[in-house]
Amino acid sequence: MTATDSATILEDAADRIADISRADLQIMLRRAALRLRNAGAVSMEDDVEDALADLSSEFGVTRNDMIRYIVREWMEQNTYLPVHNLDEDGDTDGEA
Repeated sequence: MTATDSATILEDAADRIADISRADLQIMLRRAALRLRNAGAVSMEDDVEDALADLSSEFGVTRNDMIRYIVREWMEQNTYLPVHNLDEDGDTDGEA
């Protein structure tokens, strides 16, 4: 179930609260609590999730670290963040 589906179900339940059984309401509230508890994760479409999994294993980092890296790179490339300056005396491993 996606976040949008859960939100729609909760909104529908709020609109007809008198018609919902206590057990159904309890299930919905527990699902909502679980989603809130795990809200640190960003949900992506299946093809994006697959690409993230491939990249994170290739780079040897976690999924969340890969997302942080991608967002930072995008923000630097689009001038939303300043680009990291290399130290002039630093080691570049043969790359300028």
